[in-house]
Amino acid sequence: MAEQARSLEDLKSALKEAESPITPDVEEEALPEPKIDEHGRSYATGKRKNAIARVWIKPGNGKIEVNGRDQETYFARPVLRMLLQQPFETADRKDQFDVYATVTGGGLSGQAGAVRHGISRALTFYEPGLRPVLKAGGFLTRDSRVVERKKYGKKKARRSFQFSKR
Repeated sequence: MAEQARSLEDLKSALKEAESPITPDVEEEALPEPKIDEHGRSYATGKRKNAIARVWIKPGNGKIEVNGRDQETYFARPVLRMLLQQPFETADRKDQFDVYATVTGGGLSGQAGAVRHGISRALTFYEPGLRPVLKAGGFLTRDSRVVERKKYGKKKARRSFQFSKR
């Protein structure tokens, strides 16, 4: 391009010659590979408060088993069972996966939250395309709130002893 461009056409042709043969095409981001074991299951760990849940999901008819017991037996309150169904309803995968989970630590509410977190993560490992939907619903975020420790000179974490003037 040592000579000067006399017209717009000269400039266009000079730019075409100068273009590199490899032009980066804007491609959609490739989804990661699904993480599925030899038994056709996907595994994830979920946490909430002090509860830790190990969750396996595989295609099935929607059966959820927690610590070897059915979900109706283990989580007697309907609110806790509803928590377990939320990721499937959000991703439109209701009654398409069987869930097997083992949970330790915490109480029932924390355990239900841990299983929900584990189900959500396992779904994204099984079908990476579901990640944006579950992320928007807030299911992939680990709820980091834990119980505040008790302080000395207090009755509980913040509650003081009753003040007596006399």
